[in-house]
Amino acid sequence: MNQYNFIQSSIGQKVVMATTGIFLMSFLLIHLSVNLFLFYGEEAFNNAVFFMRKNIFIRILEYVLALGFIVHILFGIKLHLKNEKSKGKVDYSLKKSFITFSSKTMIYTGFLILCFLILHLMNFTIPMKYNSNANSDYIIVITLFKNPLYTLIYVFSFLVLGIHLNHGFQSSFQSLGFYKKKKFFWIKKLGFFYFLFVCSGFSIIAIWFFFNSN
Repeated sequence: MNQYNFIQSSIGQKVVMATTGIFLMSFLLIHLSVNLFLFYGEEAFNNAVFFMRKNIFIRILEYVLALGFIVHILFGIKLHLKNEKSKGKVDYSLKKSFITFSSKTMIYTGFLILCFLILHLMNFTIPMKYNSNANSDYIIVITLFKNPLYTLIYVFSFLVLGIHLNHGFQSSFQSLGFYKKKKFFWIKKLGFFYFLFVCSGFSIIAIWFFFNSN
């Protein structure tokens, strides 16, 4: 089977989904680590953002990240449509695990995450990237977290992300061949702690600054 045929196959598409998914999950950890600098004050957070913005490796990674998002979304839609056509058959991604609420709602939680990503780009990424120095990056973030509606949407979005990751984490490793019972047990445990740490981390930051910013 050549590379093109492999990518066109269900298994090949799931491998691509798994690879891009793991890459995006790694990015979330980096993003959270930068957001934690908010607790150290304006100067520390602005310096962290400045370092990320000017680092040539990070700037290249931004384009790779954007490509990863696009590929992940397109292949996710393609696999969902293929699974809808083959209902009644055993889905490769689920045959070694239980069908859960997370697994059944992947396409819907994925769509909600995409909507939040667009909102996030409009409110955070673009203003911070093209900041005219009228406000520091710290002020941009804190001002948004003062908005109760935005904070509610922000926290809700990470709840949705948690549901998505609950299945996505274990499914990614399963698609890459980590499906032996003993290994998969620990992958499920690691996945649970991963999405709990990431999603609660982002949410706690937003809630903290909503209640504690001046």
